[in-house]
Amino acid sequence: MKPVAYLVKDAVPNYLSSLPIPDTIGGWFRLGFKDWLALIPPTAVAAGFVYVAYRAFCPHARPSPTSKVNPSILKNSNKVVDSVDIEDITDKAVFCRCWRSKNWPYCDGTHGNHNKETGDNVGPLIVQRKKN
Repeated sequence: MKPVAYLVKDAVPNYLSSLPIPDTIGGWFRLGFKDWLALIPPTAVAAGFVYVAYRAFCPHARPSPTSKVNPSILKNSNKVVDSVDIEDITDKAVFCRCWRSKNWPYCDGTHGNHNKETGDNVGPLIVQRKKN
């Protein structure tokens, strides 16, 4: 605990008291190059604390927990569940995974526009019958 006590009681206060912080607004214009360099580390630390506090406490800094994956498909249902009988698939079926297809549950290629707009990389699920 002695190193922490030294840091809190002696090192940090001595460091802060040695910083070239002027008493007046005009004093900022009279600071030299070395004075400005000495102010960079504490300014970076203060900016880091402000950024961390902003990310932790500002609701718009985090992704919204109410953002939905499914924008429009069967919104009147509690849960969207689709079933396709494997016997109904002739050679292959292509299913949507981006939730934006107008032909749900089948893919209509809408994921291409979705990927361009959002930078995502989602694609379809392809189910094929094995060829003997």
